[in-house]
Amino acid sequence: MTVVEDVGRIASAAAAFAEPGEEVAGVLVTETLGRRVYLCAFQSADGRSWVALGADAEPLSDRRLVREAASLAALCEVAEESAGGGHLTELRARLAELRETDNPEGIEEAEAAAASLAELLEPEPRVASEAYLDAIGSASRRLEQALGDSGTSPFAAAMQAALGSVEGLSDDVERNYKLPLS
Repeated sequence: MTVVEDVGRIASAAAAFAEPGEEVAGVLVTETLGRRVYLCAFQSADGRSWVALGADAEPLSDRRLVREAASLAALCEVAEESAGGGHLTELRARLAELRETDNPEGIEEAEAAAASLAELLEPEPRVASEAYLDAIGSASRRLEQALGDSGTSPFAAAMQAALGSVEGLSDDVERNYKLPLS
């Protein structure tokens, strides 16, 4: 089953948890703490609520598992948005232009690193996992080094700056969770 098909299956199961006037707004797929977790967001005029479902489409009530899944989903989103300085397509075009006009030393290495990072990024829906997050971080650092950045990593700084937002999502999921968490 593809991730798209799996998300469709889970969205259908999640619909049973919708209150009147509420609809399933999205499904975030994660693999954390050895489990597949589907964070299902519901939207209504009153705001957003959440429920996490396991691979069997049954609701999860483990607070730690739900928070870890929310944090990981947010971290992967930030990592994707921050990769290549947040403008990977434009960066790749600029590198190609530089190769054609100036052909500076190391341009091939930078282009290869940018291409490798672009190939790594998965389209939505995708599974957010620690391995995926680590791979984006490693590929981003290789690109930064190929571009001549040997100091502080802009990618790492962006990830650090996003920690408040990541914690905010986890808090929102926990505060607006449809079921009691243990």
